[in-house]
Amino acid sequence: MVKVDVSALAIDAATNMPIMLLKEENGDRVLPIWVGFPEASAIAMAQSYVRHEIERPMTHDLMKLILDGLGGTLIKIVIDELEGTTYKAKLFLQTGDTDCYIDARPSDAVALALRMGAPIFVADAVIEPQTDNDGSGSLMENIDELRKRLREIDPSDFGKFSF
Repeated sequence: MVKVDVSALAIDAATNMPIMLLKEENGDRVLPIWVGFPEASAIAMAQSYVRHEIERPMTHDLMKLILDGLGGTLIKIVIDELEGTTYKAKLFLQTGDTDCYIDARPSDAVALALRMGAPIFVADAVIEPQTDNDGSGSLMENIDELRKRLREIDPSDFGKFSF
């Protein structure tokens, strides 16, 4: 398992969709995950501490308030599976003597982790290059090409995601 940080939010010029870039904390690997605009906004808000400017809590702020109110802790999140082109994550929670995990979308899990100061992890098998189902390697080549381009640019080259 690899600890990561949100290194940048960017807009993919080809699809005009936001990308969350998760960079290995003690390494060079980067995991790009395409997310929706609302989720990208929630992540950007958590990174820029805009929460205090919003009159009523947004969904991820509400989740934090509920966990806090119940005396719960978000221990960590783990992005642990890639099914087709869909990443899957788990929230690892603790309240009192009870530990549990809940399946979540990576974008929601990251937005909550940023609000609660919880670490973000990615399974080794997920951050490593994958091959497609027919074995042709085209998915691996596309991911390798994207990773190569991401390594060659500075996150500031993307500009800030605005919401």
